Amino acid sequence: MASRATVRRLAAVALLGAALVAALAAPGGAFAEETAAAKRAEPHLGPGPKWGSARHDGGPAGLDARVAALAEQLRCLVCQNQTIADSSAQLALDLKAEVRRQLAAGKADGEVIAFMTQRYGDFVLYKPPVKATTWLLWFGPFALLAAGLLVLLRALRRQASAPPGDFEEEIEA
Repeated sequence: MASRATVRRLAAVALLGAALVAALAAPGGAFAEETAAAKRAEPHLGPGPKWGSARHDGGPAGLDARVAALAEQLRCLVCQNQTIADSSAQLALDLKAEVRRQLAAGKADGEVIAFMTQRYGDFVLYKPPVKATTWLLWFGPFALLAAGLLVLLRALRRQASAPPGDFEEEIEA
């Protein structure tokens, strides 16, 4: 039998693993395919990537659609698990206003995204690119999961190799 301390450690590791899996499966986590906002029926503006270099219709409806499309791609720096389209934080409202101002000034979607990433870094992108500076963001959760599994396996091996009489001796003491 395992000692109480071992059981507590195993329970803590199991809870940590469950929390990690829940974090990865949460909206915006590494396994999330789409955010709830992306599931809404907002139109994609033409072929190619969402923030292509092509200039789009500058009319009010076209401008609103472009602002909405870009707002879905930018992370709220306060909430961090929401886009600026979904957040009601003052900073998110300010970022949306900046996006609108730049688009109204005639900048292309790609130029607005480049401005935001230059100012706030890749973290402002809701789906940041995989590159050397974002490896920890992309692969850190998997490394933590692997480390947790190694700790769990090590604890289980120790438990299996412990003499069976240890637990009974603790009870008698």
